[in-house]
Amino acid sequence: MALIVTLPIGTPPQDQQMVLDTGSQLSWIQCNKKLPKKIPPTTFDPSLSSSFSVLPCNHPLCKPRIPDFTLPTSCDQNRLCHYSYFYADGTLAEGNLVREKITFPNSQTTPPLILGCATESRDAEGILGMNLGRYSFVSQAKVQKFSYCVPRKQGNKIMPSGTFYLGQNPNSHMFQYINLLTFPQSQRMPNMDPLAYTLGMVGIKIGGKKLNISEKVFRPDAGGSGQTMIDSGTQYTFLVEEAYSKVRDEVIRLVGSKLKKGYVFGESLDMCFDAINSVQAGQAIGDMTLEFENGVEILINKENVLDDVGGGVHCVGIGRSQSLGIASNIIGNFHQQNLWVEFDLSNKRVGFGRV
Repeated sequence: MALIVTLPIGTPPQDQQMVLDTGSQLSWIQCNKKLPKKIPPTTFDPSLSSSFSVLPCNHPLCKPRIPDFTLPTSCDQNRLCHYSYFYADGTLAEGNLVREKITFPNSQTTPPLILGCATESRDAEGILGMNLGRYSFVSQAKVQKFSYCVPRKQGNKIMPSGTFYLGQNPNSHMFQYINLLTFPQSQRMPNMDPLAYTLGMVGIKIGGKKLNISEKVFRPDAGGSGQTMIDSGTQYTFLVEEAYSKVRDEVIRLVGSKLKKGYVFGESLDMCFDAINSVQAGQAIGDMTLEFENGVEILINKENVLDDVGGGVHCVGIGRSQSLGIASNIIGNFHQQNLWVEFDLSNKRVGFGRV
């Protein structure tokens, strides 16, 4: 499941579909001419835009090792700035760094923003990078606040489309807020992403029972392991081993006899059930709650604890962080369904509200 927004890019504007990703910095549009032609077109055509320009090799961004821009850049044969970017799930985006304008429905236009123009990606959509990095969309466009509502998934179908606000959300008076955890430059650690939205998570409840998990496992240790981040671009929730093992033990205690033995979905989810057992399993597991500072909670109703992953199999939407090769906790969009999530950058906080 992905959160897809459509933005008018270029002059005159061309509508581009982009995955809203609070876990990454670089925004990029799909410029791959080899993709199958669609009506309306999903690929951006630079030749049709008068505001499009490509970054030359002598641009500072094209010099490697800018500390907060972890993007391998190089000079291509045309003396243009080339980038290649691997995401955690193994997908690749590769192309040129460019400048281009984005126009909003009220006819406001951004100054030219630095984007990727991907020529070697097979994805139909681009990426709207929304993390705290200085080259993310929110930083370049000076966005103070944004929010979204993740639509509810039922089976393999996504219910009515979600909503995305840049600026004030009319529902924000109902939100509960948690302050973002911030880390000064001197505290940067090898296993930490300092540009992510890091939350103070304190615990997990299953069926009303608080699991015996130390709060420390949700906080970065001396090496940065244990950071808890909220990410719209990751589908499921991933926990470090100390937390994951306690969740799995409780699920086995409640419904171990119904588990699909030896089955792992997508190399990540291993608490799965055949369709015949899934309703009973969901009822027996009960509601799940992710607990944060200030008494803020994300409640996952028992009907939404399992995800239909296809083939008649339903899995608890939580995996081991180790399966992604990371040492962090990630709250993915599966556990943000039917919720308003607001990123209030000016006040350094995140808000949650029921839809």
